[in-house]
Amino acid sequence: MSKESNKETLKAKNPAAPKEGFSSRIGFVLAAAGSAVGLGNIWRFPYLTAKYGGGIFLLTYLILMLTFGYALLISENCIGRMTGNSPIGAFRKLCAGKKLGRAILPGGWINALVPMIILPYYCVIGGWVTKYTAAFFWEPVANFQEEKFSAEYFTDFISSTWEPIIFFAVFILITALVVCFGVEKGIERCSKILMPSLILLIVGICVYCLFLPGAKNGLIYYLKPDFAKFSYMTVVEAMGQLFFSLSIAMGIMITYGSYMRKEDDLVSSVNHVELFDTAVSFLAGLMIIPAVVAFGGEEAAGNAGPGLIFVIMPQVFASFTGGQIVGALFFVLVLFAAATSAVSLLETNVHTLMQELKIPRIRALIYCISEVLIIGITTVLGYSVLKFVHPLKFINKFKGMDILDSLDFISNSVLMPIGAIYTTLLVLMIVGLNNICSEIKTSGKPWRREFVYRFCMTVIVIPCLLIVLLNATGLLH
Repeated sequence: MSKESNKETLKAKNPAAPKEGFSSRIGFVLAAAGSAVGLGNIWRFPYLTAKYGGGIFLLTYLILMLTFGYALLISENCIGRMTGNSPIGAFRKLCAGKKLGRAILPGGWINALVPMIILPYYCVIGGWVTKYTAAFFWEPVANFQEEKFSAEYFTDFISSTWEPIIFFAVFILITALVVCFGVEKGIERCSKILMPSLILLIVGICVYCLFLPGAKNGLIYYLKPDFAKFSYMTVVEAMGQLFFSLSIAMGIMITYGSYMRKEDDLVSSVNHVELFDTAVSFLAGLMIIPAVVAFGGEEAAGNAGPGLIFVIMPQVFASFTGGQIVGALFFVLVLFAAATSAVSLLETNVHTLMQELKIPRIRALIYCISEVLIIGITTVLGYSVLKFVHPLKFINKFKGMDILDSLDFISNSVLMPIGAIYTTLLVLMIVGLNNICSEIKTSGKPWRREFVYRFCMTVIVIPCLLIVLLNATGLLH
């Protein structure tokens, strides 16, 4: 029997068996960067930077990115490439026959569960971005100049019943279409178009915002570290941001690592993802913070919160000439970023079901979209007909949380640090640091940051993760 007929026989027996992958290293870099670059960079990073002192937060974040974040990022990609499996399969394969294997095995399930919890409410926020992208093409920007209008516009939208569901569904449809075409024809091709477009947009808006009257003070606030504003919360929030920013402990990087070819240079690829992600976060802060300070002074920046891009930024655009066009481009940029991350979350879920249930891509996609629709619509209604629902009301500290905030807390503040702890233990106690390092260096090229990686994995990572976890649960206060 020929090799070709053998492949067809295997495909018929197991439709999930054919190995998918990226066609090139640049395909992996852009797709992984697209996963890392999302609302965490363009929405969350600027408001946290503004809230926690500007330059001092930026400095802390950069140091942690090069140490704590880098160690986890390259570990997850390495695990994926070593095993060629989704998070559950990767942990199962590496833990098989090992003395502590059973104790570490739940880490795979946690890493797989996180994106299943995150994706529905992420798509809800993606629906908000889709709404604002459309609104800036039809709503006169001058209307947003008054704070009351801007705040009420957002509140009225999310608290209505059908409109947020419609935009939520549109965002899911865009995401599902990309994943439907697979790794190379869907995710890789989409990333090659969207990521360069995103960079061009963000650079262009940055240049425009930096020339606004009063932007100089915002630039100083953003770039000059003020050590008087440093506290332990600066470190805690910067570490927490890294989870969002790098897609750590979501199973995404394990999944994308499994699509890498053995001959690809893992070190160089991860370095490029790290650089890409950091650059976009930095540019997002450069785009937003000087504009906010120019609009309302340092006080406006310091009081920035989650409503930054949906309430404050529309007011900023309304305050200067050309704001209609710049605002529309800004929300197109945010939509691109949200879509690339949503694609990676959905792909991770689809890949897990394909491997665990041995089903083809389309059926796995249908299962995943059904889950997203059920949880997502429930989340949307949490601001209207289900606003009385508070999933964590049995815990005093969290009893006022709505559905979206509860899902966000469970996934990002609890499960992600725990999942990252399991991944670290898998590297240190099951696979072995030497074996991981050997796998990372298979290309034969020098790895200049090996000492940093070994030091961080053995000394830095787990204590940092425990601090994030204890802070989230309120035990540090």
